Amino acid sequence: MDFPSLARAINSSFEDLNPLLRSYEREWVLDTCRILEEEDEESGKHVPVSIFAVPKTLMYVKQEAYIPQIVAIGPYHQKRLDLYQMMRYKISSAKRIQKLLKTCKFREVVEHFHKLEHRIRAYYHKFIDYSGETLAWTMAIDVSFLLEYLQIYARTVTLTKISYSMGHLLDHTGRKSGHQAVLRDMIMLENQIPLFVLREFLGLCQLEKPNEFLAEGLKGLCREFSPFKFMDNFPSREEELFERAHLLELLYYTIVPASIDEETLVIKIEVHKAEKNDGENEESQKDSSNLVLNKLCNIMSAPIHYLKKAAATKKFSVILKLPCRIIKHITKGSTAKIIEDLVDSAEEVAQEVEMVENEDTLENKDTPLNQEIQIPSVTELKNVGIKFRPSKGGLNTIKFDKVAATFDLPTIVMNEKSEVVMRNLVVFEASVAPEIMAVSRYTELMNGIIDTEEDVKLLREAGIILNHLKSDMEVANLWNGMSKSVKSTKVPILDDAIKSINAYYSSQLKVKAGTIMKNYVFGSWKFLVFLGANIFLLLTALEAVCSVYNCKQSISPS
Repeated sequence: MDFPSLARAINSSFEDLNPLLRSYEREWVLDTCRILEEEDEESGKHVPVSIFAVPKTLMYVKQEAYIPQIVAIGPYHQKRLDLYQMMRYKISSAKRIQKLLKTCKFREVVEHFHKLEHRIRAYYHKFIDYSGETLAWTMAIDVSFLLEYLQIYARTVTLTKISYSMGHLLDHTGRKSGHQAVLRDMIMLENQIPLFVLREFLGLCQLEKPNEFLAEGLKGLCREFSPFKFMDNFPSREEELFERAHLLELLYYTIVPASIDEETLVIKIEVHKAEKNDGENEESQKDSSNLVLNKLCNIMSAPIHYLKKAAATKKFSVILKLPCRIIKHITKGSTAKIIEDLVDSAEEVAQEVEMVENEDTLENKDTPLNQEIQIPSVTELKNVGIKFRPSKGGLNTIKFDKVAATFDLPTIVMNEKSEVVMRNLVVFEASVAPEIMAVSRYTELMNGIIDTEEDVKLLREAGIILNHLKSDMEVANLWNGMSKSVKSTKVPILDDAIKSINAYYSSQLKVKAGTIMKNYVFGSWKFLVFLGANIFLLLTALEAVCSVYNCKQSISPS
């Protein structure tokens, strides 16, 4: 049975159904048959999915960072009524752009895109509930809108003059809030269109060098969006640029190289060895001093450590309570009542200590929102003499110099677009899942070293953060919120860098002394309270026994 016969057979079985349901079912069957008959299997065979839907778990964290607020670009959000007001501006752009067309007919562009329907659909992860013609019109109009923004950043060719009606949305200076709001929507993962569609559209326009114009415009846009001051990885050839699927992917690979082998690492650790003998001797002397100090600390803390362990056992508790129980049995009257109350009080203290310890254990368990990278904050690192220095490059210039105690980090610009850009880069990286998730790990690193506005202030004063937001607190809240965006990742190279910094920090005498106080003094306060309560109980019991049996008289010499 051929497909048309199958369609007629199924349609005949829908006669008794609800008219609306019957219409929907018939349309679904006809579309399915048409796709099976007409679709060219090779049209989207070599096109990997690259425009993904953002997971709902991230939407709940900060929805406005992933869903467009002003303009819908591409098919995912075209049907939203709150974004439909921008359609008149997009149609206005299409009217101006069509004057550049060789044929002077916009419909011919739509027909050309209709032929590319299956290739366009192949880029999208979600099902696109549009007919081929509707999808082609959507692409043609959205490309026209984007081209007017591209010409601002290309700076070499002016395609159209900015109309007065769009003056609040298109701004050569980039200072107007409407312009920035459109840019924020333009970089979102769910708001992308394939770059090849832009190239196909420009191929139909009357331009001398369409590829050069597109390359310059995309490069300018990437500079505008890039959170890092330096961009080392921008493709040198136009063909490499056009291999990228969409604008967000292009921005991602200007920050992170497409392929990283183990020798050219995303995150480098440079631990410089002293070249002179004096430097080597000084280092060995330091290591010897640290070794002796560690041994002394272990010897001094050992008794407390073992007492703490013993206190957690049931036998220790029984031994402490045994004298009280003996005294309670050999005494009578009010004294026995007092000692019994003291025993009950001691048991209550022990129960409270156990409850607090259980609560601490539950709080310290790793939860998805509690998984923060284990590294001291900027303030803590500065207090042990570590200096921060801006590096001239991107993520591949991060390094820790152990000898100079200097942590090099790339200069990052924080403005009104930064959070949207970083969040969408992270979710794109999580969607394509490369071998090394450098952007995600970098956000975890920044979240780990930034806790308060004082940390941001120190990085700003060092030239690592260029803050264009209202306050340092806003930047601190931005980075601390990023920890809730994705699951913790492991990048071996960056983990080694963190390990190196932690080792240097832990080796400082000031930190060692603080750690000992925390672990064996402040950390043992529950045990000390329990021990003190039992000692007080024994002394009170002894005093009660002496008051009954006149210990002073029996002890005095006869």
